[in-house]
Amino acid sequence: MITVVLVDDHELVRTGFRMILQKQPDIEVCGEAGTAEEGLKLIKSQSPKVALVDVHMPGMSGVELTERVVRAKLATHIVIVSVVDDARFPKRLLDAGALGYLTKGCTAEELLSAVRQVAKGRRYLASAVAQQLALATLDGSDSPFDALSTRELEVAMMLVRGKPVTVIGEQLNLSPKTVSTYKQRLMEKLQVDHVIGLAHLMTIHGLLDAQNNATTTPG
Repeated sequence: MITVVLVDDHELVRTGFRMILQKQPDIEVCGEAGTAEEGLKLIKSQSPKVALVDVHMPGMSGVELTERVVRAKLATHIVIVSVVDDARFPKRLLDAGALGYLTKGCTAEELLSAVRQVAKGRRYLASAVAQQLALATLDGSDSPFDALSTRELEVAMMLVRGKPVTVIGEQLNLSPKTVSTYKQRLMEKLQVDHVIGLAHLMTIHGLLDAQNNATTTPG
């Protein structure tokens, strides 16, 4: 039996996934969480084979959750679920330790395939993303975000959501000074001067949904 936990701050998303998964005789949904913090506790207590994790959540993000699961050497395999289908973002998440990547627009068949493959320890990428990733590798195209470390990318994601340095530090268990250092470093690497410019660049490269860009003040 493949045990699965769902970690997403949108109840409708969790409900949709649960309805699809629980119809399968070989899959059992053994828990749900609305935040990454709750999700991590659930993963530790239930030891599911697979965790379907939203990348953008209040508090800890799916990136940090993935890294913590990997660092703790937990047996659970992570499938990241996101609205972003740009190849660069999944590549960074896979580097962080996720075994799978799906977009929220995936079909029921693709969801089930991902869960079953990842449960066996095999990597699974949404078909559209896999194609993009292959093409990007072939033509050698680069994104400026490839130069960022996973932590720098996570700080960038939180900055464009309007979170101040102190809050980012609390959520990532880092000092404000360390967060400021990450911020300065990533701004220099991306050659942007403020958070609005950062948000614009992330939107261009598919790392941020323009409709959900909540940044209103320069940083």
